[in-house]
Amino acid sequence: MTKSDARLPRLEDVAELAGVSHQTVSRVINNHPNVSKATREKVEAAIAELGYRRNTAARSLVTRRSQTIGVLASELSQYGPANTLLGVEQAARDAGYFVSIAALRSVSRDAILDALRHFTDQSVDGIAVLVPHPGTLQILEEFNPGVPVVAVGSLGNDAISGAMVDQKRGAELAVAHLIGLGHRMIGHVAGPSGWVDGALRAEGWRAALQEAGLPQDLLQEGDWSAGSGYAIGRRLAVQRTATALFVGNDQMALGILRAFSEAGVRVPDDVSVVGFDDQPESGYFTPPLTTVRQDFEELGRRCMDIMLKEIEAGAAVSSTVVTPRLVPRASTGRPSTAS
Repeated sequence: MTKSDARLPRLEDVAELAGVSHQTVSRVINNHPNVSKATREKVEAAIAELGYRRNTAARSLVTRRSQTIGVLASELSQYGPANTLLGVEQAARDAGYFVSIAALRSVSRDAILDALRHFTDQSVDGIAVLVPHPGTLQILEEFNPGVPVVAVGSLGNDAISGAMVDQKRGAELAVAHLIGLGHRMIGHVAGPSGWVDGALRAEGWRAALQEAGLPQDLLQEGDWSAGSGYAIGRRLAVQRTATALFVGNDQMALGILRAFSEAGVRVPDDVSVVGFDDQPESGYFTPPLTTVRQDFEELGRRCMDIMLKEIEAGAAVSSTVVTPRLVPRASTGRPSTAS
């Protein structure tokens, strides 16, 4: 028999060589967690020996699925959206799906619709949308791509599922921490109001202060960048109104810390500072930054759990919320005027 006549190895051949069932081989290929280490190693050795490659085209003909998830994303220069994308992408791959990414340079109705049409042309099995701006849900609902859609960073609506980190709760945790230390004049350096996350964090700041009977008028708006935080920090160093600041993200907090340092404002002796995100560098700021951590990996897993239930079982539209947690560090302390 010539080489051209040789049959390509099949999943059943891998199962026979490894001495396991074809279902077990499938679990290994799809990274299913319920496989022992020894069994996984046997199957992987058989795959390597036979040179087995999964025939996704044939599988698609049988299942009528492409094993591909479309991910629509924007604002990927920012830490939150970029890491949300990584979380969703990893969760999709762990579930045995390929990922097709469409990154928007500008967020507009036409740009979103073009990306959705691109995904439908690819016959994706589902779409995750990471566009952190109001109005996106309405566009998605109008388009109706005919496959499950999960809005990441939103609760969704009656037609579209959602998966999000509880941004408002994260802000409330930050403010409660500062109130617990004795602060009564707590300002907020917010992200852009046109972002869902920025608006929700500002809402949580207001809610926590209102519940404590504290003033809610110390608000500045930045653009998520360290540069905007620096500019705002220079103004706040002169005003010296607040004894504590809740800052909408760690990047703006970094700029504020530098501005305060240059102006001789001591953190946390003069002003306490709390950020949001818990970037890997936050523990190395001067001083190390108290912040709110978002679990992007868990958010990705929750997104894919919802999507797979809709793809495989026709589950109804649903939503899920990941709870953030406060990470206390050296940038917060009791106000110097506290008794």
